[in-house]
Amino acid sequence: MKHINKSRRQLYAIALFACAFGNAFAQTDTWPSRPIKLVAPSAPGGATDSVGRILGRYLEPILKQPVVVDARPGAGAVLGTQFVKSALPDGYTFLISGSSTHSANPFLFAKLPYDPQKDFRDVGMVGFIPAIGMVNKSSAIRSPTDLIRFAKANPGKLTYGYATSSSQVPPAIIKSRATVDMLGAPYKSLGQIITDLAGGTIDFAFLDIMSASPALQNPNIIAIATTSLQRLPSMPNVPTVAEALPGFEIQSWIGIAAPVDTPTPIVEKMNGLLRQALTDPVVRSSLERLGMTVQLMTMQEMADFVIADRKRWGEWVRIAKIEPTQ
Repeated sequence: MKHINKSRRQLYAIALFACAFGNAFAQTDTWPSRPIKLVAPSAPGGATDSVGRILGRYLEPILKQPVVVDARPGAGAVLGTQFVKSALPDGYTFLISGSSTHSANPFLFAKLPYDPQKDFRDVGMVGFIPAIGMVNKSSAIRSPTDLIRFAKANPGKLTYGYATSSSQVPPAIIKSRATVDMLGAPYKSLGQIITDLAGGTIDFAFLDIMSASPALQNPNIIAIATTSLQRLPSMPNVPTVAEALPGFEIQSWIGIAAPVDTPTPIVEKMNGLLRQALTDPVVRSSLERLGMTVQLMTMQEMADFVIADRKRWGEWVRIAKIEPTQ
């Protein structure tokens, strides 16, 4: 009797899922008929949040529905990503994905509660962003060469903060390639890193350029390095890490992803809208002002890129000798 009841419960659960899944496909023709949520797996004010708001302002009048940015920070972008993984795949919840969620986290966490390849469909790319190395203005360090020289002369004395892969990996690779000893401190938010950097609690930090921009408005913080291969046109006086460590280049990216079972017609439509948005002069200039290099990709190009980029980040994490968080 217990076996029969268990079987009935299983059949009922399957029926409910099939009904919800079928409704998702049935709604494809009328999509969207209610607000769309773009989940940013980081705190408000960061790169993903900023990108989401720019895209949302463009999409709302076209879709005739509100496009809401839902910030769900925590655990190195894991919490927000896991939320989208578990969302109903009906085209109303998307993830503002990136190198943290889809490329680095599989190597930074021993037990990641999602699989970026199996649990998501890559909708498209928005663009690439370098990281900016920053120090307190009172520091004598003014370049990557100064940073390495000071670290060699003072083993274990320099401290840096990190909260995402783009803030953790660059200094870790510098440590490895320059064979210096520096201490990294994990933070829950980029905002707290900025506060402690301005207050002198930590010596330096690398943040993606979008998060670094507001930090550099603080008179106590100055830029000393960029992880792009060439100096940035917007920061011509800031040297690249590659000037001290030839060939050094680490760029993060931001894209859009959906739960894996989201209907193909909706994902294809969203990809088309995203590429349309990125050709709009206002959207493009807004993103470029934040330091992003805009990049259009088809769904297949995006899927291929993410697979290749995951291999790159796996190698970077290995070179940086970062032990996965348990």
